[in-house]
Amino acid sequence: MRIFLAGAAGAIGTRLVPLLRANGHEVVGTTRSALRARAVRDLGAEPVVLDVLDADTVGRAVAEARPDVVVHQATALSDLKNIRNLDEVFAKTNRLRTEGTDNLLAAATAVGVRRFVAQSFAGWPYAKEGSMVKDEEAPLDPSPPASATETMAAIRHLETAVDGAEGEGIVLRYGGFYGPGTSLSEGGAYVEAIRKRAFPIVGNGAGMGSFLHIEDAAGATLAAIEHGRRGLYNIVDDEPAPTSEWLPYLAEVLGAKPPRHVPEWLGRLVAGEQLVSMMTEARGASNAKAKRELGWKLSYPTWREGFVRGLGLETDRRAA
Repeated sequence: MRIFLAGAAGAIGTRLVPLLRANGHEVVGTTRSALRARAVRDLGAEPVVLDVLDADTVGRAVAEARPDVVVHQATALSDLKNIRNLDEVFAKTNRLRTEGTDNLLAAATAVGVRRFVAQSFAGWPYAKEGSMVKDEEAPLDPSPPASATETMAAIRHLETAVDGAEGEGIVLRYGGFYGPGTSLSEGGAYVEAIRKRAFPIVGNGAGMGSFLHIEDAAGATLAAIEHGRRGLYNIVDDEPAPTSEWLPYLAEVLGAKPPRHVPEWLGRLVAGEQLVSMMTEARGASNAKAKRELGWKLSYPTWREGFVRGLGLETDRRAA
């Protein structure tokens, strides 16, 4: 097939392009930076420099590419160091999830593209009620913390638009990324914070996390492009886990001291309501549908294995 990949120079895009090429697909890959166009070409894609927020440019680029599938992986995320105000950190990404999604969908529809695959997120967006592990049928949180309302609205917009589009609209709700090039890797902000004991467990630490190695994210995206059907898919590993379990384990893998414990009031004061909510109430996600319908197999089935050998650490540490 011929694939139009928005965000080809991003964390998933740089891993997805070689997989697509290895499976015989042609790839037209976008980047906002002319400096990164050569890197996109070196990966095996035909580079196009554009901003997906520019509707006219997107329309022309998709029309010229004449793709069979459009894939939306465009984000504007950097190494996250402060999530006190999630809406501020995600402001550009939220526009990419709303205006960018609309532009890409309109361009795809105009040239008759039948399959559209887009990136969303699993975990904290789920409603904080009932089961601690959610499938794709579970509702999203109707009342997120005030600092995350715009981010939640952008996620809802993307998912509704893609799932309701003509043809095969596929939404991939990825778990929390780890591995080389992410915030949870050697040199990443989260790893450095854990080593400095600056990443505490807040409250009871019962909030669930669902993780995903960046290589497995690319593999699942390839599977969705080739085999996916309309709808939502949680793209996460096999073992959702509470903060109180995965964070001390990760500290041990890193050779760091155990994380500190702080009460909710202090976590709220220092880091804001969103972090407290994530660490005490967040739900995990089930990958049963993705494994069943996409035939997806993980290289890192659980974070326990992935944290040991998938973080790109300078030394090959092992948890006791």
